[in-house]
Amino acid sequence: MSGMKKALAGAAMLIGFGVVAKRFGPTMFENMPDDAPPKWMFSNIAAIRENTERILAILDRDGPNAESAPGTTTPTD
Repeated sequence: MSGMKKALAGAAMLIGFGVVAKRFGPTMFENMPDDAPPKWMFSNIAAIRENTERILAILDRDGPNAESAPGTTTPTD
């Protein structure tokens, strides 16, 4: 099989996977039970993102000269 035919076959496969994912993806995700691994992973990632945003907001509010928590070290130049 020539390189051009392989590239064309690969592109067709990617387009096919995209169509199938777009068609069945959202409904399959919504119909899953709450404890299904994909939903569980998504909710954990969302919680991590929220915690990170909250931590960054606290750091922005306190400024660079805020005291560190007990037992932590502050990097020095």
